[in-house]
Amino acid sequence: MTDDLFSSISFRESTARNRVMVSPMCQYSCDGDGVATEWHRVHLGSRATGGAGIVMAEATAVEPRGRISPDDLGIWSDEHADALAPITRFIRDRGALPAIQLAHAGRKASKTSPWDGNRPLQPDERGWEVIAPSANPWPYDETPPELREMTKDDIAALVDDFAAAAERSLDAGFEIAEVHAAHGYLLHEFLSPVTNDREDEYGGSLENRTRIVREVTEAVREVWPDDKPVFVRISATDWLPDRESWTVDDSVILADQLADAGADLIDVSAGGLHPDQRIPNPGPNYQVPFAERIREETDARVGAVGGITEPAQADALIRNGRADLAIIGREHLRDPYFTLHAAAELDAEERIEWPIQYRRAVQ
Repeated sequence: MTDDLFSSISFRESTARNRVMVSPMCQYSCDGDGVATEWHRVHLGSRATGGAGIVMAEATAVEPRGRISPDDLGIWSDEHADALAPITRFIRDRGALPAIQLAHAGRKASKTSPWDGNRPLQPDERGWEVIAPSANPWPYDETPPELREMTKDDIAALVDDFAAAAERSLDAGFEIAEVHAAHGYLLHEFLSPVTNDREDEYGGSLENRTRIVREVTEAVREVWPDDKPVFVRISATDWLPDRESWTVDDSVILADQLADAGADLIDVSAGGLHPDQRIPNPGPNYQVPFAERIREETDARVGAVGGITEPAQADALIRNGRADLAIIGREHLRDPYFTLHAAAELDAEERIEWPIQYRRAVQ
């Protein structure tokens, strides 16, 4: 039987009720301490109520310097885990799997939220010193935050931070942990020769540049239960064809490495490393071919992202074997009940139920 959007899918002993995943989307809605608020509870809970199989929390910083903005979500203390626990309980109660993206923003940290211009913040403006694999700041029009190239001790501490964040995420009730190695943030900065000019074992060759992502994935996998899945999000390409950069060929190699390191799915996105990126034809499914290629050339399961907005479109990705999950971001901002509406459009109402409190509106 051919799988479709409403087929369940299992990763280890965890089963999602369908192939729709709510993409991690930053909300910039903490109060400066990284602690989840009622906004996060309603935002994530409503998408679980809306029928998605997996609901993933936004990029969640593993240490304070790892936040993009001062108001990003964090998971570097027990207080953060305690604030997230009621949210994961509600997501589970609504039949979805709660997931969390563990992240460090690297050189893209210490800036304002998008609605305040994405401008760099200095220490007297709630900003902080940022860290990166090499001393190459993000090319802001304004003065960037002070940047320090990471030492080997910093790298070892970062791996420990990811592992500790995973342990707290487990305590908070999450079923899936995702390592964020995409979109120009710290782990992606190590992968790309555009941002990594180190001369030690974390720079230079592809094997060296992928080392930290493998180490982080292995560290998270080690503390995450054997019966629960670990995902990794990557940028399949830097979209920088005019210079030596990270490519889809590199991503195929990395996906195999990550599968060996214990990753159960590769969440395949693209770009975000540099403002010079050139995105060809950013329309429907514009990033799907990257996921499709990784799925065809490796043993990894993949999630596809990018311009997925229509139920029939998402269903076709699964039916045609292009991806194992349809990972949907902005459309979930427009429609928290995307999956329920998709069931109606695809004549699959019998395979998913509206919340009993809402059924009188659709019966």
